[in-house]
Amino acid sequence: MISWIRGEIIDTWIQAKKFYVLINCQGLGYEVQTLDALKKDHKKNITTLWIHQIKREDSDYLFGFKDRAKRDFFRDLLQVKGIGPQIGMSLLNKYDLNQIFNSVRNKDKELFNSVPGIGQKMTERLFLELKNKITVSSEIFEDFTEKPNHPELKKEIRNLIDDLDLALKSLSYSLKERKKALNLILNKLNQSNLSTQKVLNSFTFESLLKESLDFLEKSK
Repeated sequence: MISWIRGEIIDTWIQAKKFYVLINCQGLGYEVQTLDALKKDHKKNITTLWIHQIKREDSDYLFGFKDRAKRDFFRDLLQVKGIGPQIGMSLLNKYDLNQIFNSVRNKDKELFNSVPGIGQKMTERLFLELKNKITVSSEIFEDFTEKPNHPELKKEIRNLIDDLDLALKSLSYSLKERKKALNLILNKLNQSNLSTQKVLNSFTFESLLKESLDFLEKSK
């Protein structure tokens, strides 16, 4: 199973309204369908894409995403009965993750209904099956206090919380459990008076993940 690809973009093209890239990875050319947003970056030559691979009898299909969060959410979408890869790509082409997450939380049918192939019944099914799979970092991060004189801290901490959320999600923790654990972590970071670099050195992903897991285990 291919998880990600890093290599030189050899060519790009559009076929049947789908955007493709050809990536040279160690002498092999991988044909990947990706989101339209990559069009503006394709001249950078070297790219890294998180991959979802679909194997069928006659061929393999690769779907690539610049962000792991989008790749993982794409996988969640494909687990919903009736959602195929092209509907998933259309949704992610049209809206960013925060818009989709907010739509699920608020049961905003208009957003999903605007995507071809997603009707009223499918929208209800998406609300039901995705409500415990969406990331919680965007919701709880609004309460994080940005430290004066450290404009980069909030961005760095946000990335750290996103990674923690995805890790807990991959371990099958529920939305409620993840929210409790990440709120604990954010409160701890909020109370720190360290500089940006010292915060990042003191609170590594590994240490915070262990603390989150310990907390969740004790909460059972």
